[in-house]
Amino acid sequence: MRKIRNPFTGLKGYNCFGCSPDNPLGLKMTFYEDGDELLSVWHPESHFQGYLNILHGGILATLMDEIASWTVYVKHKAAGVTSKMEIRFLKAVFADKGQLTIRSRIVHTRRNLIDMNVRLFDNEGQLCSEAMVTYFTYSEKKSRESLYYPDHSAFFEDHGN
Repeated sequence: MRKIRNPFTGLKGYNCFGCSPDNPLGLKMTFYEDGDELLSVWHPESHFQGYLNILHGGILATLMDEIASWTVYVKHKAAGVTSKMEIRFLKAVFADKGQLTIRSRIVHTRRNLIDMNVRLFDNEGQLCSEAMVTYFTYSEKKSRESLYYPDHSAFFEDHGN
C-alpha cells in the first residue's frame, strides 16, 4: 500500500470540502493506493451527523464521490466530474463508533466515462454503503489546462508511476 500525496495543497484558492487538509469545515480525506483500489480511512466527527449520532447521508455520499474522483486522478491519470452516482445505504453509520474505510476501484471504462465501485465499511469491517459512480473524464491535456491536474508523478512521494 502506498500513500497518495495531495498535489493541490498550496494552490491559491484550493479549499476542497472533501480533501483539503486546510478546510476547517471539510472532511480532510487522505488516500492510499492498494493494488487496483484506492483506500481512505476517515474518522467521523459529531458535527457531520444527521439523526442523533448517525452520519448524514450527504456526508456518506461525499466521502464516496471524493474517493471516486481520486481514483480517476490516480488510476486513469486524468481529471473528471461526477456524471452519475447510485448509492445503496445498507446500514446506519454512527459518528462515535470509530473510523470508516472507503474503497474504490474502476470496473468499466468506455470512451470518456469511467464506472467505479465504491464501498464504505464501518470500524468492524461491515459494509454500510455501496455506490456505482460514473465519472466523465477529460483528456490529460484538458485536465491540465482547465482542472489543475498535475503530472501523475506528483501524487506520490517517491514520484513513481
